[in-house]
Amino acid sequence: MVLAVLSGCVAERGPLEVRTGHPLDATIWDIASGRQITPDELVAKLASADISIIGEFHDNALQHQRQAWLVARIKPAGIAFEMIPEGSEEGIAVFQAQGGKPGEIGPAIGWDRLGWPDWKEYRPIFEAADGAYIAGGGVARRDLSRAIRIGAASVYGEGVVDLGLTKGLPQTMQARLENDMIAAHCNMLPREAAVGMVEAQRLRDARFAVAVLRAREHGIRAGGPPRAVLITGNGHARNDRGVPRYLETAAPKLSVLSIGMLETNPAKTRLADYTGELPYDFVWFSPPADRGDPCEGFGK
Repeated sequence: MVLAVLSGCVAERGPLEVRTGHPLDATIWDIASGRQITPDELVAKLASADISIIGEFHDNALQHQRQAWLVARIKPAGIAFEMIPEGSEEGIAVFQAQGGKPGEIGPAIGWDRLGWPDWKEYRPIFEAADGAYIAGGGVARRDLSRAIRIGAASVYGEGVVDLGLTKGLPQTMQARLENDMIAAHCNMLPREAAVGMVEAQRLRDARFAVAVLRAREHGIRAGGPPRAVLITGNGHARNDRGVPRYLETAAPKLSVLSIGMLETNPAKTRLADYTGELPYDFVWFSPPADRGDPCEGFGK
């Protein structure tokens, strides 16, 4: 099965190759059908969608290589990034209009002060999107803090109804999100704090949705194809409660596909073992990044 995934891609094996002996490494799955597909099949499906949401573990360098590989082949008219502050978007447009290269955008916006992994890991994605309109979805910290205190709907502003932010989440979904927030903070986050964190997450998802719509619109105006890409964390790429949920409300006529860039687990060797972790249209497996125990010393 692995050989089938890699067939036809020998010349560009870098980000596609198997890195360890885990049986799922480098495999791509169509979740609806339960079928393993090739990278070329994935590209064809994404190229036919209006919007593709490509998830990631932020610190997994191999996943960034695969994102760049996909973007280069999808050739979107616009691309939005969770990592770029919305306030930097206009400056990027001016920078490019003056001849600035995609690979120079990071230093131009002060990437090293934004708190993301090294620019060299993300640079290939920007270079792969050469010619596309670049939108920023990053939400200012002051807005996130306000969302925690008073709710996403109160902070968002104009268009809040169109995105469905004025409606509360279903009770079961709200509980799952709170539980995920607590788990992500090593089970040290109080329940009442998790409620506010969920509101911040909702604000970010809504802003990311609008950013990729904006990227698509600008790209089409510039003569590009009617498709756009969003680069974001896996949690935001989820179909059940992430950006796709807000796009379905704000732009129901557009086709949206999501990809979860998942990491393999030595204790889970079959797709069926990941039940509950597959709220995407497609998943692409990679070895886990070497990050140690994220909860070690968390209490300090």
